[in-house]
Amino acid sequence: MLLFCPECSNLLTIGKFPDDDLDSARQGKSRFECRTCSYEVPIEYHWYERRTMKKKEIEDIMGGAKAWDNVDKTAIQCPHEACDGTEAYFMTIQIRSADEPSTIFYKVFDSILG
Repeated sequence: MLLFCPECSNLLTIGKFPDDDLDSARQGKSRFECRTCSYEVPIEYHWYERRTMKKKEIEDIMGGAKAWDNVDKTAIQCPHEACDGTEAYFMTIQIRSADEPSTIFYKVFDSILG
């Protein structure tokens, strides 16, 4: 939240009252102060509140569980050393602008069946 000076409309900053202030109740306390004019106001309560934000739901860009039902398969070696897969399903999706190439997504044969 930004606060502005009611006298000159400049941005208020946060500072402290001097330790030698005439009013002993204000000494060392925080204040909003204008750096252009002499306006100042003590901060007597919290000027913020904490809000919890909801997590955004993630869209499934692949089309959900049924998207892999009717896709093509190709012979390809799985890049993981522990996997002996030699076939994978693939689909191409245009996820960027039309002047860029499509993105190819692969799924190993066993991970679709299981």
